[in-house]
Amino acid sequence: MNFQDIFKSSFLENVTSISILDMAIAMLLAFGVGLFIFFVYKRTYSGVMYSSGFGVTLVALTMITTLVILAVTSNVVLSLGMVGALSIVRFRTAIKEPLDIAFLFWAIAVGIVLAAGMIPLAVFGSLFIGVILLIFVNRKSHANPYIVVLSCDGTQSEEDAMSFLLQHTKRCAVKSKTARRGAVELNLEVRLRDDNTDFINELAEIEGVQSAVLVSYNGDYMG
Repeated sequence: MNFQDIFKSSFLENVTSISILDMAIAMLLAFGVGLFIFFVYKRTYSGVMYSSGFGVTLVALTMITTLVILAVTSNVVLSLGMVGALSIVRFRTAIKEPLDIAFLFWAIAVGIVLAAGMIPLAVFGSLFIGVILLIFVNRKSHANPYIVVLSCDGTQSEEDAMSFLLQHTKRCAVKSKTARRGAVELNLEVRLRDDNTDFINELAEIEGVQSAVLVSYNGDYMG
């Protein structure tokens, strides 16, 4: 072993394992598709508070996944070490919206497919998924449940209010009822026939009805 062999390393041999052109194309495509995922996420978000940081994370996650898979596909030994390294990573951030999980998997899948060289699959597949999400997530449904909080002063006004709701809504079901001396409070689930909510004004004017509140219900519904 001579002096040059001591400082000889195979590290520089991996520099040319992936061409600069391939890296540039893969990363630019990952950035473009990541922006498209970000756009779809922004247009379909229906939560309480929109987080722009999560949208930027989708773009970064697409590019990072592409970077990692490019390295893995160029070296079999590196791929085995990468599996062991990533197995110790733990993420503690809670996912509040179920749809956010789909966007995370979408970004990761696009990064993997792009790095594997399946560009048409990544591009056209993302376009198809984006169109489907834009159609179904933004679709307004009149059958969405609402909660009516009703306060009455007695049994007669309660019966009149229930009869009115049955006539002006698609479905009406009592979820809870609280009765006190001289007061009855009802929580009712209703399904509207259309977007018109003027019936709640007429409901509040019924004799004996003290107040009527209509609340949109966006949680999980089983029924």
